[in-house]
Amino acid sequence: MRNLILSAVLASASLFGMTAQAEDIQAGKQYVELSSPVPVSKPGKIEVVELFWYGCPHCYQFEPTLNAWTEKLPEDVNFVRIPAMFGGVWNVHGQLFITLESMGVEHAVHKAVFEAIHKEGKKLSTPDEMAEFLAGQGVDKAAFIKAYNSFGVKSQMEKAKKLAMAYQISGVPTLIVNGKYRFDIGSSGGPEQATQVADFLIAKERAAK
Repeated sequence: MRNLILSAVLASASLFGMTAQAEDIQAGKQYVELSSPVPVSKPGKIEVVELFWYGCPHCYQFEPTLNAWTEKLPEDVNFVRIPAMFGGVWNVHGQLFITLESMGVEHAVHKAVFEAIHKEGKKLSTPDEMAEFLAGQGVDKAAFIKAYNSFGVKSQMEKAKKLAMAYQISGVPTLIVNGKYRFDIGSSGGPEQATQVADFLIAKERAAK
């Protein structure tokens, strides 16, 4: 299994006049610019993508900071989560996330899945184990299994794999702004700084419109 890369978001806050910080944010330092931009899912909006894995401890630790940040995003920003799938249990957990999303219950149980793995020691590595756990979260077992094995979910998995390749990611959590910029927690200096870098790149894209 691959080494996890602490990932994350760029750092700044120049939007609010903190120009000294903004001047410190540079391509090749806190973030890299992709050689080939990737189309966004909602044209007209500035997209922020987080690539993650339910089994990644850094993704779990980043969740509170990321969630607080996403709750305050303006209307012109679209936040998207995409599961990274490098094979094995990564793919199984990716299929779990996409299934929950297809059922419209991802938002309600996303945190519970993370905590089941990292606080309760659950593997959630088989459909039956997932269904049993999710039943306790109010998700119908039969409906989950049916969706998990559906053609639609498997098609979305292939799409997610292709996007991860286009973003050229090698670990998680990784963030992508508007299909152009990639960065992580390590390069930005920490979770809080990562959201600041994301804000900087969002402002950069907004100004370029």
